[in-house]
Amino acid sequence: MSVTGGKMAPSLTQEILSHLGLASKTAAWGTLGTLRTFLNFSVDKDAQRLLRAITGQGVDRSAIVDVLTNRSREQRQLISRNFQERTQQAALSGNLERIVMALLQPTAQFDAQELRTALKASDSAVDVAIEILATRTPPQLQECLAVYKHNFQVEAVDDITSETSGILQDLLLALAKGGRDSYSGIIDYNLAEQDVQALQRAEGPSREETWVPVFTQRNPEHLIRVFDQYQRSTGQELEEAVQNRFHGDAQVALLGLASVIKNTPLYFADKLHQALQETEPNYQVLIRILISRCETDLLSIRAEFRKKFGKSLYSSLQDAVKGDCQSALLALCRAEDM
Repeated sequence: MSVTGGKMAPSLTQEILSHLGLASKTAAWGTLGTLRTFLNFSVDKDAQRLLRAITGQGVDRSAIVDVLTNRSREQRQLISRNFQERTQQAALSGNLERIVMALLQPTAQFDAQELRTALKASDSAVDVAIEILATRTPPQLQECLAVYKHNFQVEAVDDITSETSGILQDLLLALAKGGRDSYSGIIDYNLAEQDVQALQRAEGPSREETWVPVFTQRNPEHLIRVFDQYQRSTGQELEEAVQNRFHGDAQVALLGLASVIKNTPLYFADKLHQALQETEPNYQVLIRILISRCETDLLSIRAEFRKKFGKSLYSSLQDAVKGDCQSALLALCRAEDM
């Protein structure tokens, strides 16, 4: 890579994205997935190939990975139904089995299961709940919550109420309600100023709930203006104010939500990097993010990862991930960013 004036030149992916004018536009992230619809798709051929892969002499893991990481979510659902009609045989185990099962599930079912597991496990409830409730589109979230109720015979909001409390509970319930404004293209300067003043006045435990409607009802474009205006007015970044005023799960939730609002691909890049830095990679996080974002904005996530950490996501996965699941995760990531 060339270096000019002591600074590292932008990666090829970053350069392409900058010319496309898409990397910083929320509405365009949907075009930046790494996994696309397979044009010469044949559900019968794919199901037969998978059947051969598990019934031959030894499991052909590479064939399984090749099929499932080169088909869109809709195509994988057709394969899953066709394949289940042919066999109920289980041939995989461990993390590779988790990846294959996640790839074959409908998106809403996958998200509902992840949310349920997180809410029932206190160590991951905040992180996963914010990720799912704050980054899915309104239709995706509605479908997820409907599947949650169908599969677990309880509303997600009831589990949120029973498993959380305080400001965290208020945040998660507001996000689950899905009442965020849509951006009309018109900047409301007066409302931005009102929100900044409300956040500044919201000091002390009795006023903290003011942050909830601002963070969960305003559209991202408006909130980015509020964040900038807050910093100009107070000389303090909003994230610093959160760290000073909130503690524990409420602080984690608000910081995560602010990160999603400001730059969703960077939010996911940070989460992937953190998952890879643990003594043993956090495979649940890696699997969830790579599968849920591979058809939406994984190219943007890769670009943000390379920009912030100086190393590509692909290389980081190669170095940290071991075993059968490495090839599957690399196939979802797709390529190196030079």
